[in-house]
Amino acid sequence: MKTKERILYGAQELFFKYGIKSITMDDVAKHLAISKKTIYKYFADKDELVEDMTRQLMKKNEIEFDGISKETDNVVDEVFAMMKHMSIMFSQMNPNLFYDMQKFHPKSWSLFKNFKEECIERMVEESVKRGIEQGLVRPDINTKIVARLRMEEVEMGFNPQSFPPTKFKIVDVQLALLDHFLHGICTLKGHKLINKYKELIEEE
Repeated sequence: MKTKERILYGAQELFFKYGIKSITMDDVAKHLAISKKTIYKYFADKDELVEDMTRQLMKKNEIEFDGISKETDNVVDEVFAMMKHMSIMFSQMNPNLFYDMQKFHPKSWSLFKNFKEECIERMVEESVKRGIEQGLVRPDINTKIVARLRMEEVEMGFNPQSFPPTKFKIVDVQLALLDHFLHGICTLKGHKLINKYKELIEEE
């Protein structure tokens, strides 16, 4: 692994575990057993380090989300696969990570928002359209509106004022919102498939 990549992964480990605000460049250097001078050779400051880490994470997630979309048979299957992926991803993150990014690293937060709006929103819209074609999503759904709604749900889930980290786990909030979204757009056929995945039996 190249030195720059090693620094990015090392910083990510610390940010995920402790949040961004509490970690200094000295902490990153100590964690990687390298000099702070070496870090500054590749990154002008902590803000640039966080920004590059965010870009790396967004690229990785885009590849993973695209893979999930291509490997699943339908929108319900895709959402459940996404839930599994999100459970793993968010369980590894300190609940303060997104709050710290939003408050102290606006450029990185802007990158995250752009990724959410340009990449994830497009994927959601395509999945909803596929669900309509398969009879799993209501045909009267406005795909652009519900895709934007889904993005607002994601951002709301990260809002510490709406869901204080002391009372809610990010992973629980995001999974609950995704589950609610799926139930809201599906047809009866879609709901039956959801129940099959959940191993539930309901009276019609």
